[in-house]
Amino acid sequence: MINWREYLVSDPNICGGQLCAKGTRVLVTVILDSLAEGAGREEILHSYPSLQPHHIDAALAYAAELAHEESLLPLRAG
Repeated sequence: MINWREYLVSDPNICGGQLCAKGTRVLVTVILDSLAEGAGREEILHSYPSLQPHHIDAALAYAAELAHEESLLPLRAG
C-alpha cells in the first residue's frame, strides 16, 4: 500500500491546516467525496489539474488507515 504521508500534507498556512494533496490546495475530503459520489479517477484528475494519480491513491490509503483505526475503536451506537 502507498505511504500516504509522502503525498498528503497538513500545513497551517494552506487551507487552514486541513489535509491536502501535497503541492496543491485540493483537500483530501474533496478527493474522497468525489470518489464516494461515483466520480472516476480521470474525472477527478480532469476537475483538479494540479492532482496526480498518486494523490488519489494516497487519499484512499489514508481513508483505509482511518477505517482500520476505527475498527479498533468502534463508534458507539446512538
